[in-house]
Amino acid sequence: MVPLIPHPSHPPLAVRAVEAEVIFPKPGLAMARYRIDGIAELVVPEFSGRGRQDELWQTTCFELFAKNDDGTYREFNFATSGRWAIYDFDGYRAGMRDFDPTAIPEIVAQSGDRLLTVNVTLSAQDLAGFTMAGFSVVLEEQGGQKSFWALAHTGEKPDFHNAACFTARLEAPAPP
Repeated sequence: MVPLIPHPSHPPLAVRAVEAEVIFPKPGLAMARYRIDGIAELVVPEFSGRGRQDELWQTTCFELFAKNDDGTYREFNFATSGRWAIYDFDGYRAGMRDFDPTAIPEIVAQSGDRLLTVNVTLSAQDLAGFTMAGFSVVLEEQGGQKSFWALAHTGEKPDFHNAACFTARLEAPAPP
C-alpha cells in the first residue's frame, strides 16, 4: 500500500494515516483497497444498497483515477454506503461522461476500534490500458470537518484531477 497525504489547508481531526493500492487477486478481477488509521471521529456512511450515485465526495468517499498516456482518464468513486460512480474524461476536467462498468463494483467496509478498511472489487477490464493511477480519499469527521488525501497535492485547494496526483504506476493485466 502507498501512503496518502492530507492537503495542508484541510487537516484531519483524528485520522492519522491513509493508505491505498490496486491489486489483481485473480484473472479478470481488480481490487482497490484503502486503509484508514484513526477513525474515532470519522463519519462512515451506512450501507444503503449498491448503485450509481453522483457527488459521493460530499462525505467520506474513496477514489481511484486511472490515466492513459494520451491524457484521457477514468475516475472511480466509492462509498461505504455501497454507492459508486465512474466517469471518463477526455482531458483535465474535460469531456466528463458516465462510464458503465463491466461489472458493478462491490464495496466491502470493515471497521474496528482504530482502523477502517474498504475493499472494492472491480473488473480488471475496466482498468485495462491505463498506465498511471491516482488514489484519493475525502474523509468527513465529526462536525463536518473534511480532509482531502492524495498521493500529492499542488495548489491552495485540493484537486484530485491534477496530473501531480497520478504518480502510481498501474500495471493492469490484459483482460482474460
